[in-house]
Amino acid sequence: MTTGSGERLGILGGTFDPPHVGHLVAAVNVRHALRLDRVLLTVAHEPWQKVGTRPLSPPQDRLAMVRAAVEGVEGLEASDIELHRGGQTFTIDTIRQLLDEDPSRELFVIVGHDAAVGMPTWERVDEIRSRANLVVVERPGVSGSLPDGWRFDRVEVPRLEVSSTDLRARAADGRPLDYLLPERAISCLRERRLYREGSS
Repeated sequence: MTTGSGERLGILGGTFDPPHVGHLVAAVNVRHALRLDRVLLTVAHEPWQKVGTRPLSPPQDRLAMVRAAVEGVEGLEASDIELHRGGQTFTIDTIRQLLDEDPSRELFVIVGHDAAVGMPTWERVDEIRSRANLVVVERPGVSGSLPDGWRFDRVEVPRLEVSSTDLRARAADGRPLDYLLPERAISCLRERRLYREGSS
């Protein structure tokens, strides 16, 4: 865990295919609860956990949707740091780069409960533990053990049953997306003709 006296910076990584209200609710609640200066929604270039599981939308399309989703939301920013780096996306590489840019930063890696349980499988996990704080976003009524040896900040957020898989299916067959994605993200998705049959 870091003890820097500089910027308190959250990292919420994801595929964001598409970004939805659940992502934003998590980000704004963690920022408020932990008094973070900013939360970066970092768009994964090639998420190692999802390689080969399904086709992903092009990284620049996913980034454009995230930028549209956070527009006007205080303290939330879309980050293309992992897209510039290219290749498979590992959280520790993002942590290293952010600390190289400003060693005084205190970093907070934001994950859901399921992801936290799987943390021991992450790349260079001991270095993550030593260089960043871990924030576990939990829904009301969710409980379960987390890996030993970690210090967690827990932030409870409202339960929102929003699935990116369902949203892609809705977009593909023309069902409403209203109130499931931010309005600007819906417009971006439609302008880029994402999730339609035959698109990536």
